[in-house]
Amino acid sequence: MQRIVYSATDVSARAFLILAFRKAGLDVRADAAGNLFGRWHPGGVFPPLTDDGEPAPVRVAGEGAVATGSHFDAIPGSGIYDGTVGVLGALAAVTALRGAGYTPAVPIDVVAFTSEEPTRFGVSCLGSRLLAGALAPAAADALVGTDGVTLAAARADAGYTGPLDDVRLPDGAYASFLELHIEQGARLESAATPIGVVTAIAAPAAGWANFSGGGGHAGGAPMASRSDAALAAAEVALAAEAAAVASGGDGTVATVGVWDVSPGAVNAVPAAANVSFDVRDPDGGVRDAVVAAVRAAAEAAAARRGLALDWSVVSADPPASSDGGVVSAVEAAAAEAGLRSMRLVSRAYHDTLFMARVARTGMVFVPCRGGVSHRPDEFVSEAHLRGGVEVLARSLAKLAGRYVAPAEVGGGEVEKEL
Repeated sequence: MQRIVYSATDVSARAFLILAFRKAGLDVRADAAGNLFGRWHPGGVFPPLTDDGEPAPVRVAGEGAVATGSHFDAIPGSGIYDGTVGVLGALAAVTALRGAGYTPAVPIDVVAFTSEEPTRFGVSCLGSRLLAGALAPAAADALVGTDGVTLAAARADAGYTGPLDDVRLPDGAYASFLELHIEQGARLESAATPIGVVTAIAAPAAGWANFSGGGGHAGGAPMASRSDAALAAAEVALAAEAAAVASGGDGTVATVGVWDVSPGAVNAVPAAANVSFDVRDPDGGVRDAVVAAVRAAAEAAAARRGLALDWSVVSADPPASSDGGVVSAVEAAAAEAGLRSMRLVSRAYHDTLFMARVARTGMVFVPCRGGVSHRPDEFVSEAHLRGGVEVLARSLAKLAGRYVAPAEVGGGEVEKEL
């Protein structure tokens, strides 16, 4: 399957989610980027109308709401669980809490983020970046998609008009944010553990090493005098592997995943080679040290082989750590549900990475079969889905507290939040 942001399938999914949110009794709003919010108000009461007859804003500065959610877009050839589990799972958790008679002390938002995948506009976590103020609105609107359409035009075509300046969350809007997600790895499955408690998210530093200036005929160019751009690129790939292995970090990973070699002929020495790099570690210092080692190797290879090097870093977002209180709430929720849990680090991007800039955050992982993700055979069992939703629901109840009506408060003292 695939669901590309602002496409027909994306718009259809939005219509489904809006209807589902409303059926669940949530107050539904969308911002100018298309982030969707379904709010459960304390006591189940909708906010009053403003003086002009419009509903009060979903997010109010200082309100300290609790939020949960994920993304619903999907890359081409994807599975059906990545992201979607965190949106429908959040809705299921809220529905379960309501059915159990629980009402929160503060609002709880179910959030469906716009475009966590970079498929169309080349920027990951587009909606959460804008919510956190990590991407300038003008720069976002000017992004050009793979189809040549700007983000400003694409979102308008999908029905989201209005200035992106209004998307950023007010200070204090969310006290905490918790995301349910599939692990996209095999650690939980290998440990036969149904719940993962994420302690940190390792944001990547990514970019390009582009070599040029060599080339020649495969038969006419002597080995001793060649300037082979592809061999320089190969040195970069091997240096990335070696630096990651020797980093001493918590599972540092480095990937050279894109190769563009020209002229691309069997009988021609490569004259240019452009290769990507992606380095990740939950410790920003460790990650950046690996990147520096890869760059040093690229510069040495270029000098030794008589090539020009164009080195660029496209992104280097800071890693994020989960809040200790949120981690404790998730672990306690898992224990109450009778489910084993283990702490782990996420080396994949998530919207939580940017929500960590505006709220206390955490993540709940559930196992995916074989650790497979971003493929059609991506799979999560019903039992693991059920367990993840229950842990999410119990965690939300702890983070949002319990609403107590004034008539229930006795002795002049307000009952403490659960």
